[in-house]
Amino acid sequence: MLNEEQLEQLRRDVRYLKDRTAILDCVSRHARGHDRFDADLLTAAYHADGVDEHGHSVNPGPAYANWANKVHAASAELHTHNITTHTCEIDGDTAHCESYVLVALLGHDSSSAQLISGRYLDRLERRDGTWKIVVRRSTVEWMLTGDASLLRSPFFTQQGFLKGTRDASDLSYQRPLRLDTPPSARW
Repeated sequence: MLNEEQLEQLRRDVRYLKDRTAILDCVSRHARGHDRFDADLLTAAYHADGVDEHGHSVNPGPAYANWANKVHAASAELHTHNITTHTCEIDGDTAHCESYVLVALLGHDSSSAQLISGRYLDRLERRDGTWKIVVRRSTVEWMLTGDASLLRSPFFTQQGFLKGTRDASDLSYQRPLRLDTPPSARW
């Protein structure tokens, strides 16, 4: 049987774990929103007064999705935002996070690709029980370009791998996910 002190510690631990999960879920949904061009998902990651800084471009959170989708559409056919190392300091209803991100962008020619490594420096706040971004500042630490022409080779295309789409036709939106649901795209 737990004594009162142990029970209170358990409550604090559970609250912390729930907060950490909700915060990382917010960061992850933001990345998914990027890759699916899901403006609603991207916008929902920010509080109404939130802001996002990507270099000299500073956008209000609610307007960020439109800006980001235009930039990504102009620069790449497909991309993936991969959240890797994630640290988070929670103080009440405020959290400061650092999330490393690897962004892979496939060129419109499907023959070249870029890999960008950077970090998202975030301040999130819990309002009405929901964690969302108030300030996001993005860094770029390094970038490289490479040959992606293998994606167009018969060796690869004969494998029949699924190809993501930048909309809700992507299989990740299908419920329930079934093997007999036709994919929107294959290589």
